[in-house]
Amino acid sequence: METLASFHPKVVHFAIALLLTYVLLELLYLIFKKDWLNKSATLILLFGVLGAAASMLTGNQAYHYAESLFDNYDVKIPLGLIDEHEHYATWTIFWFLGILIIRFFLNLKNKFKGWLQIAVFVLSLVGIYFVYETGEYGGELVYKHGVGTKVIEKGIVPENQPNPTNQEKVEEEHEH
Repeated sequence: METLASFHPKVVHFAIALLLTYVLLELLYLIFKKDWLNKSATLILLFGVLGAAASMLTGNQAYHYAESLFDNYDVKIPLGLIDEHEHYATWTIFWFLGILIIRFFLNLKNKFKGWLQIAVFVLSLVGIYFVYETGEYGGELVYKHGVGTKVIEKGIVPENQPNPTNQEKVEEEHEH
């Protein structure tokens, strides 16, 4: 699972880019009313939600790693700040999943037009707020507190002791 945690910074940027691109496509579809923009927005939104789900999975693993540093090495990691980051990440994924479901059914019924289209666009703008807040807390964790960086890990995990991510490997080697 250590690998999943290490993918979090990489995966999360794809989700952010896809969700922001979706909002841009939603705006363009609202203005130009081209069917290909509607289909593109739906597809990019789907990939954005999948990317957000991958970000949440890898983020949960990163959280467990941070907790293990806190528990095993008395590291002062701001777990409350991680909770806020997770709170906004959860809102982000479910908010955009809700928009995806709404878009899908409105398109299926051929009713995605007029005020419903404007309402979905407004909902997507609210979603940008959740993306921003998630990133704000995530950035503070990394840049202010060093969470998830090798620098903080090297400063706290003694050289002669295994760090929490490879502890299982060391235990397996001792068993054989």
